[in-house]
Amino acid sequence: MTCVLAIDIGGTKLAAALVDEAGSVLFSATRPTPRTDVMSALAALIAEVTDTGPPPEAVGIGCAGPLDLAAGTVSPVNMPSWRGFPLRDEVQKLVGLPTMLAGDAQCFALGEHWLGAGQGCTSLLGIVVSTGIGGGLVLDGAPLLGPTGNAGHVGHMSIDPNGERCECGGRGCVERYSSGPNLVRWALENGWSPGAVHNSSEGRSSVPPGNPSDGRPTDSPGEPSDGRSKDLPDAPADGKSNDPPSDPSRWQSNDPHVTPSGGPSSESAGVSRVPGEKADARMLAEDAAAGDPIAVAAFERGARALAGMIASTAAAAEVTTVVIGGGVSGAGKTLFDPLERALDDVAGLAFVRAVQVKQSTLGVRAALAGAANLAWRAVRTPSD
Repeated sequence: MTCVLAIDIGGTKLAAALVDEAGSVLFSATRPTPRTDVMSALAALIAEVTDTGPPPEAVGIGCAGPLDLAAGTVSPVNMPSWRGFPLRDEVQKLVGLPTMLAGDAQCFALGEHWLGAGQGCTSLLGIVVSTGIGGGLVLDGAPLLGPTGNAGHVGHMSIDPNGERCECGGRGCVERYSSGPNLVRWALENGWSPGAVHNSSEGRSSVPPGNPSDGRPTDSPGEPSDGRSKDLPDAPADGKSNDPPSDPSRWQSNDPHVTPSGGPSSESAGVSRVPGEKADARMLAEDAAAGDPIAVAAFERGARALAGMIASTAAAAEVTTVVIGGGVSGAGKTLFDPLERALDDVAGLAFVRAVQVKQSTLGVRAALAGAANLAWRAVRTPSD
């Protein structure tokens, strides 16, 4: 049986798997990402996986960025021990096989196109909405990586040139409006009290002053403003999986916080908060789902920024499908309903309005699936 080695490298976890041409996982393993000597941990993980199954023909790596594809180096923001680290050459030296490298969000898009929500579409934009916002493009069935490997950085597309200053130094970046921490930041600045909607007998908190009746803030991106300055198939607790070859459906997400309808689960919605627990996007989504107007307004504002970015990308590249993953996508309808309304408002041209927006079906497994597809592309055309 032929297979490739897929590797997904993030700030908290290293993952690897042997994957066949149909996308079935033959063996997989994970381990925590150490703060130092990451390569030694990765080498041990690679040995663990490759010693268990058939020899792979090639290697695909998805890694947090930024990266330099021409040089094969990576400088993940949340991995300070790697700055300009020659990841591609180090792995190739270790395994002696053709080795392909791409950003983790690009691998997310490729994975969803191959085995997930984007199967069968011609051109796809994948968006990861989490601590930041990342993206990747698959055009005419092939990944668009760009000269340095950084194509698809949609989180830093400006959707309001007069908008807020982004952490990257730009202005009006969609990440400043729509990432998890920035959703929470805006809500807190406008008076959100986490859990208040669950604890108040009235069940309502105040809408920020000046908001229109639909809950959309007046300083939403693209609107008049005052100019103020993105796992693996289920495995045992030891991180190992030696299940027999599986159907690609084993890649499907089992996020316990997302119901089949795409909303917060009954276990998480309305859960009592631990005193002193830091407010996060999950809490905000729970409160928005419960009807807190400030939380709802935060998601309306973030969704409008995403809609502007999606419409602009569709107009430029004529993508037909958009797949959204990442932790914030777990909010389900709380995010996707206002996104649908905003996209209907901002999109004009028929081919832009025809874009289908879908929630990720692979979840955290998408980047690993994309890395496998990247490897298969190095040796042959992957099966559709």
